[in-house]
Amino acid sequence: MRVWLKALLLIASVQAIVSLPAAAEVMLDGKLTQGSLVRGQAPAGAKVFFNGQPVKVAKSGQFVIGIGRDAALQHQLTIIASDGSRQQLPLTFSRREYDIQRITGVAQKYVTPPAEVTERIQNDQRKVAAVRTTLSDKMAIFADPLLPAQGRISGVYGSQRIFNGEPRNPHYGLDIAAPVGAPVLAPWDGEVLLAEDLYYSGLTLIIDHGMGVTSTLMHLHRLDVTVGQLIRQGEKVAEVGATGRVTGPHLDWRINWLQERLDPQLLLSEP
Repeated sequence: MRVWLKALLLIASVQAIVSLPAAAEVMLDGKLTQGSLVRGQAPAGAKVFFNGQPVKVAKSGQFVIGIGRDAALQHQLTIIASDGSRQQLPLTFSRREYDIQRITGVAQKYVTPPAEVTERIQNDQRKVAAVRTTLSDKMAIFADPLLPAQGRISGVYGSQRIFNGEPRNPHYGLDIAAPVGAPVLAPWDGEVLLAEDLYYSGLTLIIDHGMGVTSTLMHLHRLDVTVGQLIRQGEKVAEVGATGRVTGPHLDWRINWLQERLDPQLLLSEP
């Protein structure tokens, strides 16, 4: 869903449409809500800032922004055209409500990890954070995504999970229940940044789709690609598994804009 924005226009919904002179047009594609990835189009050659921080912009003027699960609702987009003219675009995002899930039967070592694996967990976290700093010129993220597996949606973004009665961090992915060995497909074109076994997420793939956006595919049974490999949308990259902290076989698909954790489901259909 797209909206044309004008400087000093307070946006309450992406359904509002305002006509502007061609030189000033800024287009946003996405729902303005917590957890959303929003794709944008500014005039070619423009610079873009989100809440005062520079955003990577393609030569064509395309860019992406996003906010996390519990982010504030008031934000500001600044567009500086090649002639130096500036637009200040206040954005108002909507607040979301999230599900609470109580899950029993999880191996205790994943609920409260033993002390001897603490270093491994910290090392895993550093590796993941490092690859999520990638800011490539790839443009795959501007295409529509492909659901990476077929099956029942068994978990949604933002839900608070309580394992064996102990509250844990919110869930930041889309869970798709499927049998072990079911194919996992690349949601967009991309390049493999990480392909290895991590303590919590088991066999894990992280794929760069460009402009700071990555997909993470977790709990896999088998990896069919390696780091540095270029892949095409719809290509089989892995198989569904039950590795890491799980109660059954499924794919956990996550999307990040750099370190910001976003909701894949918002990109799959019209909100």
